Amino acid sequence: MISRLFDFMKQSKSIQLNNKHSLDIYTNTYTYHKASSSSSTPKALCDVFINHRGTDTKKTLATLLYDNLKARNLRPFLDYKTLKPGDHIFDHINGAIHTSKVAVTVFSPNYGHSYSCLHELALIMESKKRIIPIFFDIKPSQLDVVIERVRCPDDEIQRFRWALQEARDIVGLMFDSDKGNLSEVVTSASDIIVQRLVELEAEDESV
Repeated sequence: MISRLFDFMKQSKSIQLNNKHSLDIYTNTYTYHKASSSSSTPKALCDVFINHRGTDTKKTLATLLYDNLKARNLRPFLDYKTLKPGDHIFDHINGAIHTSKVAVTVFSPNYGHSYSCLHELALIMESKKRIIPIFFDIKPSQLDVVIERVRCPDDEIQRFRWALQEARDIVGLMFDSDKGNLSEVVTSASDIIVQRLVELEAEDESV
């Protein structure tokens, strides 16, 4: 099994969440180490899967979050950054979701129009991943499946609506591009991701 050691210098910080309560988190400076593992252990493709609508957030929040996590020596998965020529798109995306520890779902105005976004979200929810939602220029109550029925069978529509309903019930970060500071929300999200990974590592070690 891959073991991870995190060394932290913690400074308490408060961020505003979508349920209008504050959550104390930590600003973390750490060193991330990987110990050697046996060849029989499946290699994780990533630590963090970033689910997003490219037309809304690829050039802003999603890329900045990916770069921030890479700078912390983590292994984020962001489709256009991670995939290489010759890779089978859905195989790699599905594999990344199943092997990731944490998923970040960046909900945005055009999210519900994308089959790929909704399919990834459904896989994330079905895999029972630790999820960190970011609501980018959209409220949780506004989330809906907007795909035309001629393009998607009814059972898939229901699956996507179930996944969105589950996501609505998870506390997340709110961001308004007209008023918010993008750097702050990226840093806050990265801090929470690190905290969740540490919690998951502790749970694994206690088993």
